[in-house]
Amino acid sequence: MAEIDRLKEIVETLRSEHGCPWDRAQTHESLKASVIEEAAEVVCGINILDETRDSENLKEELGDLLLQIMFHAVMAEEEGLFTFDDVVRGISDKMVRRHPHVFSGVTYANEEEMHEAWAKIKKEEKAGKEWHGDYLPGAFDEALKLIKRAKERKGIR
Repeated sequence: MAEIDRLKEIVETLRSEHGCPWDRAQTHESLKASVIEEAAEVVCGINILDETRDSENLKEELGDLLLQIMFHAVMAEEEGLFTFDDVVRGISDKMVRRHPHVFSGVTYANEEEMHEAWAKIKKEEKAGKEWHGDYLPGAFDEALKLIKRAKERKGIR
């Protein structure tokens, strides 16, 4: 069994009838702060790695962030929205699509042309969904509030 499958089974067990009451009670909404906090801790792990070359903290924090991703994917699957495999397939397909110079034999004259092509591909992907961007400023504001609360919980000024 791949470790990612083991993690999915663990999260499914935690959310099951015989699992943990706290984990069962979680929702996408209730876990927003945890996603932000874990992402910040990944940044911390990167900073530690950069300054000390010690990778243990980064490894741990990437695991904690992956747990958050798995939790949301399992909850979405419970809700009939999508699966973890759908999430992985989506990002894999996106990376292949956005890197035709790597996966499709396309060549660009220079890095600028490559970046322009990437921007064009991204724009085509977002066609008809431009309204999604309208939610981003509010999400950043919410993230800042969640960061402030997380800092207060950890006694950081």
